[in-house]
Order: sequence, then C-alpha cells, then structure tokens
Amino acid sequence: VQLQASGGGLVQAGGSLKLSCAASGRTFRDATMAWFRQRPGKEREFVAAKKDDSTREYSDDAKGRFFVSRDTAKNLLYLEMNSLRPEDTAVYYCAAGRRGGNIHASAAYVFWGQGTQVTVSS
Repeated sequence: VQLQASGGGLVQAGGSLKLSCAASGRTFRDATMAWFRQRPGKEREFVAAKKDDSTREYSDDAKGRFFVSRDTAKNLLYLEMNSLRPEDTAVYYCAAGRRGGNIHASAAYVFWGQGTQVTVSS
C-alpha cells in the first residue's frame, strides 16, 4: 500500500492550497482517511479526517478554514486549506488503515504517505 501526498508549496498568509493524497495497492472505499501535520520542532498532530460514516472531523485549528474530501472512485483524499497562517507551516501527511482507537491519534493508522511541505510566509 502506498499513499502519495502532493500539492504542498509556498504560499503567502491568507492564501490557499489544496493537498491531494493518492492511495494505491489497496482500495480504502469509505474507510476513514485523515490528514496530520508536523510543524517544526513539534509532534505530529491531527488536522482532519473523512470518516467511514461520511462525516468529517477537524482539529480546532482547522475548523472553518480547512475542508477534507474524498474521491472514493479514484481512491483520492483532499485537503483544501484556506486563510493560511504562518503557523500552518508544516509537513502534511495523509493516513489510512485505521485500526481503532482515537481518530486523532497517529498510532491509530497503519499506512502513511511521505508528506508534503507547506510553507506559509507572513
């Protein structure tokens, strides 16, 4: 199973980016998939998830600014990020293969993408 994240880059504060995560080697259908990020010097943290019941969940920081979506037919996961702030600068990872536990915990996921760098300048 491979998860390939893309779409990161350099953007000015207030700008937008759309990240993509392509899954191959396995079809995740409606299974929960998530985005995490790791800011410089910080632990990896939950950002958003598209859950197996079709609902969405966001971190407090992402709520109202980010939108997570799926294209189940193409096995793709997206993260639209708006009103970006310098503190959103991080490597963003997609995750899948949830094995139970807290949806916000990185340990709950088996498969991880390689990460895509998002840099927001002030």
